[in-house]
Amino acid sequence: MNPRLAAARALAAVLSGKASLNSSLPAQLDKVEDRDRGLTQDLAFGTARWQPRLDLLAAQLLQKPFKAADADVQALLLIGLYQLFYTRIPAHAAIGETVGCADKLKKPWAKGLLNAVLRRAQRDGEAMLADMERDPVVRTAHPRWLQKALKAFWPDQWEAICAANNAHPPMILRVNRRHHSRDGYLKLLADPGVQAQACAYSRDGIVLAEPRDVRGLPGFAEGWISVQDEAAQLAADLLDLAPGQRVLDACCAPGGKTCHVLEAQAGLSHVVAIDLEAKRLVRVRENLDRLKLDAELIACDARDTASWWDGKPFQRILLDAPCSATGVIRRHPDIKLTRQAEDIAPLAALQGELLDALWPTLEVGGMLLYATCSSLPTENTEVIGAFLARTPGARELDLATEAGLRQAHGRQLLAQEGGHDGFYYAKLIKIAASRG
Repeated sequence: MNPRLAAARALAAVLSGKASLNSSLPAQLDKVEDRDRGLTQDLAFGTARWQPRLDLLAAQLLQKPFKAADADVQALLLIGLYQLFYTRIPAHAAIGETVGCADKLKKPWAKGLLNAVLRRAQRDGEAMLADMERDPVVRTAHPRWLQKALKAFWPDQWEAICAANNAHPPMILRVNRRHHSRDGYLKLLADPGVQAQACAYSRDGIVLAEPRDVRGLPGFAEGWISVQDEAAQLAADLLDLAPGQRVLDACCAPGGKTCHVLEAQAGLSHVVAIDLEAKRLVRVRENLDRLKLDAELIACDARDTASWWDGKPFQRILLDAPCSATGVIRRHPDIKLTRQAEDIAPLAALQGELLDALWPTLEVGGMLLYATCSSLPTENTEVIGAFLARTPGARELDLATEAGLRQAHGRQLLAQEGGHDGFYYAKLIKIAASRG
């Protein structure tokens, strides 16, 4: 299959609100030649990354918007624009190959339209975009609701956040301290000439100068390393783990933090990792098996404690709560298309429900670490503030890290170009059981 057609079909599912690229793209990648997989991925993810900007340009170029049934043609147009402005693909090839895909969509009527619009974009697009630069949606390539939210919450940092969101993320490794120290593994990388350096905040983190196939790095198959962003790596040490503890990892998939917890403290008595969907736990089990680690995996709604909790209290709980994922847009740029302003309040409500449900499973004297990959205080410090206000037996503890910015509650890490993702942490201790 033509890589442009494959990317368009994956992107059309996202534009129609039916899928994310993580769910729609794999099936399309299976249909292209191996040599075209990288191009297909770049076309899909790159177009999603710049979609807010490209979509406004497309609206200027078109006489009328596409019908809902023609999301695939809309996706083709956006992919064509992406090639013209963000790749080194020759314009004649970008236009010709993209226009040719209309026949495969069984929409030959779209060929003339795509050809005319893309050729006008080739001729006038740069000047049109320059005229549109005053619009922050065009300048930042973020949907208007998100651009406004970031500006309101982070008036001094919002443009840097947008720039980091639009940049390609670095590849960051987590060294399994059961096998090697970070410095020891850096020496292993130096032997084959792999350029890398230690992360600033994670004791196990290494950032590579250039992304590469992790399977070709020393000891991957043996479990010496995993791929995990630096911000996510902070969780294990912030939990203050100790031998003999029972630990709960709520909302655990894909299992990176579960594995890191087990790597960080070999003497834990038991680790329970739960997630809402059983199919997501398959990836968790695969990660555990590669690292030769074990945890009890349960598919359930974490709020329904009667269905999964055995009544034995936990000394540590990691609640990596479902969120808008606005801190990891650079890794999942289709978040710009799939998230809407009206999603945030229900997510904050769900986060509060999870805290309320899990708190009774925590031992008095135990600690709960709350985490999200959101950059929006509505899901972070405001959720923790509301929980503390309604929970007399809860107190906040300081976080032993200099990463991020201190908030009214917890610390907010903002996405850094060449560094960590956007993330949030708050740590709570249970000083008394709930009354009633």
